[in-house]
Amino acid sequence: MSSELLAPLDLAFWHLESAGHPMHLGALAFFAPAPGTRSGDSVLELLATRAAAIRRLRMRVRDVLLPVGGARWTVAKDFDVRRHVHHVRLPAGDFATEAAGIAGELMERPLERGLPPWEMYLLTGEPGGPFAVLVKLHHALADGMRAVAIGAGIFDQIADARTVGVRRTRTVPPRSWFAGPSQVAGFARGRIEELGRAVGVGASVVRASRLDPRGMAALTAGSSGTRRLGTAVLDLEDVQRVRRAVGGTANDVLLAIVAGGLRRWLEERGERLPAADPRALVPVSQRRPGSPPGSGNKFSAYLLELPVSDPDPRSRLDAVRTAMDRNKAAGPSRGAGALAVLADQLPPLAHRFGAPLAGGAARMLFDVLVTSVPLPRSALSLGGCPLREVYPMAPLARGQSLAIAMSTYDGRVHVGLVADAKALPDLDRLARSLGEELVELLDLIGEASLGMPAR
Repeated sequence: MSSELLAPLDLAFWHLESAGHPMHLGALAFFAPAPGTRSGDSVLELLATRAAAIRRLRMRVRDVLLPVGGARWTVAKDFDVRRHVHHVRLPAGDFATEAAGIAGELMERPLERGLPPWEMYLLTGEPGGPFAVLVKLHHALADGMRAVAIGAGIFDQIADARTVGVRRTRTVPPRSWFAGPSQVAGFARGRIEELGRAVGVGASVVRASRLDPRGMAALTAGSSGTRRLGTAVLDLEDVQRVRRAVGGTANDVLLAIVAGGLRRWLEERGERLPAADPRALVPVSQRRPGSPPGSGNKFSAYLLELPVSDPDPRSRLDAVRTAMDRNKAAGPSRGAGALAVLADQLPPLAHRFGAPLAGGAARMLFDVLVTSVPLPRSALSLGGCPLREVYPMAPLARGQSLAIAMSTYDGRVHVGLVADAKALPDLDRLARSLGEELVELLDLIGEASLGMPAR
């Protein structure tokens, strides 16, 4: 298919964007050099060739007359991959630090809307040394799972499989241009049912909104349009050890680590604990397990009060697990986290005119985004150079200064923290506090296993 309409949620992300709040996802991937490592120019050529072979990356957004307010993905006939793939040579110094610094600056820049909305940057340092690839995809182009499926096309393992794969075609039965009476009636019933669902979800969103948000001031400082990237690495086996000792899921443990890390960071800053615990928006995929990624965004979200005010790490973990269990029992169509579900049921015109208002209201719904991005479990490489680390990056909502994204690869959890650079100049300290919180949880379960009282 040469074109397709933007799904309602994709259209919402397209119109939510502003110059100071670009709505793109990102990932910073670090690669180790391999024997006979290619030069930077040859890696750039490989990257460009593979990106150009990914059909989705040749699509751009164009407005349409019908539906009113809608837009369509169309293949860019003048597509030139070299307008999207760039080479940045970093100054001498610690490569990882320099790469994270430039990645934050590059994430500030909105994507050019007249082109397919994505960019890739090859970051190199000393010849023959490690290198990194920064990927930027507009949120209208993909949600987290879809972004992984698109971005994975640059890796040796996926690109090689595509060259030998056989594309299957599906026969589609002919379809009449005119709907019969039963089809018209069915369409009408469907629209009425959708309207009823939208009203119910909308009421749930309104009930969960806060008229007087009093979360952490540091997370809701005035937006400057600047970006800073912080990174942290957690050992997955350590996370699983905590999970096995206290129950719940690995994601519960990670959310508790975020809550404890925020508390540590505030205390070190000398700030007073917030009058109300900050709210986290925790996205959950609406894609069915085992189904193909498909196009468009398909997710909802849960709301979680991060127990920052609780001084006991075990109690924080219990509170997170209880709240997440309650969220799962209620389902993803309840509470302010269901805003994505509501957006997916609104007409295009509502997104065109309502998105700016919704973007400004994000502060009423949550204080910080905390998301997990699934990655392939197998080892990956680019041009024979093994992937060592990959840090996902989430966009910042208007009026918010921190978003946290996590991905698991090669036995470790890589955490990418995107912040407003002026609001959180000490982001590296917050990143370190996450590892310190995991150490405290490990100490806690070590004491418990010896029959010692928990702190």
